Amino acid sequence: MQLRKYGFSILKIQNIFISHVHGDHLFGIYGLLSTMSMLGRTAPVFIYAPTEFSAILSDFLRHFGGMFKYDISHIPLKGEGLNTIFETKSFEVLSFPLNHRIECYGFLFREKYPRRNVHKYLIEKESLTLKEIARLKDGEDVTRDDGSGEILKNNKYTYLPYKPRSFAYCSDTAPFGALKSYIKGVDLLYHEATFTSDMAEMAKATMHSTASDAAQVAKEACAGKLVIGHYSSRYKELTVLLKEARNIFPDTYLAEEGTEFDIPMKNKENDVYENN
Repeated sequence: MQLRKYGFSILKIQNIFISHVHGDHLFGIYGLLSTMSMLGRTAPVFIYAPTEFSAILSDFLRHFGGMFKYDISHIPLKGEGLNTIFETKSFEVLSFPLNHRIECYGFLFREKYPRRNVHKYLIEKESLTLKEIARLKDGEDVTRDDGSGEILKNNKYTYLPYKPRSFAYCSDTAPFGALKSYIKGVDLLYHEATFTSDMAEMAKATMHSTASDAAQVAKEACAGKLVIGHYSSRYKELTVLLKEARNIFPDTYLAEEGTEFDIPMKNKENDVYENN
């Protein structure tokens, strides 16, 4: 219901990413899959989740599978480091292990690098051929076909039309050294911040992070913007978590229901493009 409240089409969802099989990250899947069925879905759904999810899905389908007219596939997450788990021509999704009490993964969503553009003023000035333009767009240095032996240097004749954008999702996790390398330079980072630093021992015992921990990760990873969430219910006022994180990483925001975070498109000179 919340997805529909905020304007998302449930039937357009094709891929679902689940970090781990704790109930607060999992139980909503039953209602979502059932609602898709009641709306007449026929297209398949792919769920990327830890290995343990397979038994959970099988049990669910054993009891309720008769109502589904579409296929539900589980793609197990596994491995160390960054692993590409889904991709299209324009973007890719990678998983990486987190540091929690059970098998848990984070996700990195990033655009692929676009083909390079050739500077228009050089096309006429240098009488570039269609073949030369195509090879320059592919990122090559090009030896001219006119027999002159001249080499067209790609970095002189071309430019990136925009800088690929990226978003990382780090759910339940205690701090660990490798995380910053998995998400280096990400434009937008969501990182759990269950506790404030005065509860550091509790965070350590439950394998969660404090707001300071999340901010330190964002700082070390050179992230563009940090969004914190997964707050303990003990905090009735969330500004204490926000203030703690901003002391380390000023560009921090609270994840609150209905809040949208934009990642502006930028060109090679970091000029912001209109996102129409």
